[in-house]
Amino acid sequence: MSAIDYGDRARIGLMVPSGNQVCEAEVHAMLPAGVAALVTRLELRGSSEQELLRMLDSLENAARLLADARPHLIGFHCTAVSTFAPAMAEGIVRRIEDATGRPATATADAILAALGVLGTRRVLLVTPYIAPVHEREIAFLAAHGVTVTGGAMLGLNTNAEMAELSPAEIAVRTRAAAAAAPGAEACFISCTAIRSAGLVAPLEAELGMPVITSNQVMAWHMLRRCGIAEAALGFGRLMALG
Repeated sequence: MSAIDYGDRARIGLMVPSGNQVCEAEVHAMLPAGVAALVTRLELRGSSEQELLRMLDSLENAARLLADARPHLIGFHCTAVSTFAPAMAEGIVRRIEDATGRPATATADAILAALGVLGTRRVLLVTPYIAPVHEREIAFLAAHGVTVTGGAMLGLNTNAEMAELSPAEIAVRTRAAAAAAPGAEACFISCTAIRSAGLVAPLEAELGMPVITSNQVMAWHMLRRCGIAEAALGFGRLMALG
């Protein structure tokens, strides 16, 4: 009989978009033995400004339900919402912590922590987003001292469409962006809803720079916040860093 992992070392709580089909599989694959991810959902069915902000309407109620399972750390895991404005993540984290009494973080925090530990200030940004979401993410990074030197956006509106995007297509767009904009120090393939985890190691070898993804940085950041220094192998340079 295979061992059942109940998260005796750490349980991380994730709050994800309701339509996300991808992030749970990717995050679970990156966690070491003894760490479990407990997941709840917040309504998000599109990428308009109104829809993104409405995801926060039930934030406290969902956080309290997740806190009932006593996770060691709660993560709000949506790149588009947490990078909506430079200080958006700070407000989201404060609301979760006030509602639950438990420590919290957000995808935006994980992105900045990862870029910081990698020493990166110039990045390629590849996203599946529509233009306003992509542009807000560029502005968020700029507000935190990170310049986007180039990249690509695919114009997809829903998590369901994003889940259908093949890793091969993401890789093609990433290679083209890297060729068109030399000088980046790292590549950020953004969004929790795309199948990008398996691309990290091969693209790092091909492009000669660190590659990070939304699910990868969140897994890494939450593990480190829980005092756990290891992660599953095969998901890029970041995972080896403290």
